[in-house]
Amino acid sequence: MLRSPAAMGSGAFALALALALAACVTPAERKCLLSGSWRSDTGCRMVVSVLSKDGRFSGSYLPGPATGNSEILTSPLEGSQQDARLVPHPTFSFIVHWQLRDSDTTRTTAFLGQCYTGTNGEETLHALWLLREAADSPTEDWKATRVGTSIFTRIK
Repeated sequence: MLRSPAAMGSGAFALALALALAACVTPAERKCLLSGSWRSDTGCRMVVSVLSKDGRFSGSYLPGPATGNSEILTSPLEGSQQDARLVPHPTFSFIVHWQLRDSDTTRTTAFLGQCYTGTNGEETLHALWLLREAADSPTEDWKATRVGTSIFTRIK
């Protein structure tokens, strides 16, 4: 089948455009899968052990020395991540239900953030978190939530 020069030109243009778009997202930028081990800027350690095809994950969160709280044990986490094949810097969220030694106090932290890959290929997670402790009454509610940020780097 013979094609007209115009049709061949548009096919070549489409191929060149597709290659140019694919080149915009390098393999290093496509990483950002949360599975593996991460360390926060406060020394906490997060291990994401299961990352399913739909982006859900689970794992554990280990407190670091900066927490200054020896009653906190390794605690479970669950969350989800945006499909890293679709965007170079996927967003994520996860919840940690804190396990405390010899305590009836309950604490939960929600993390919300985004994964970035630097020019050197190093991945970092930038997250905002809300820590909620149980309040004894509605009048104590005002002091039961703390807000902060964390930056995680992959442990190699």
